[in-house]
Amino acid sequence: MIIVKVTYTVNPDFVKQNQDNIRTFIADLKKIPGKEFRYNIYLKADGQTFVHLSHFDNEVIQQTVLNTPSFKKFQEHRDTSGLQSPPAIEEMTLVEATTAPLQ
Repeated sequence: MIIVKVTYTVNPDFVKQNQDNIRTFIADLKKIPGKEFRYNIYLKADGQTFVHLSHFDNEVIQQTVLNTPSFKKFQEHRDTSGLQSPPAIEEMTLVEATTAPLQ
């Protein structure tokens, strides 16, 4: 399993646009058949810092998600928006969960 956490902070005037872009790519990700991944996005209490937490069964599904056109467009808009802090990428290992494993 591949688990990745990405954290970044946008400028206040980009928060709504970022949320709209997220909703667009999540709608597309929901169309991918199977249950080989989970992708959740959170907004921290500061109202500007986003946390993306993704779980992938394997590199194939990870690349499918990362190469979805609306996801790539989201990344481009985010990265050119004038971020307050750039994406910090952390790989993690699952120890235990209350939910069933993927698949």
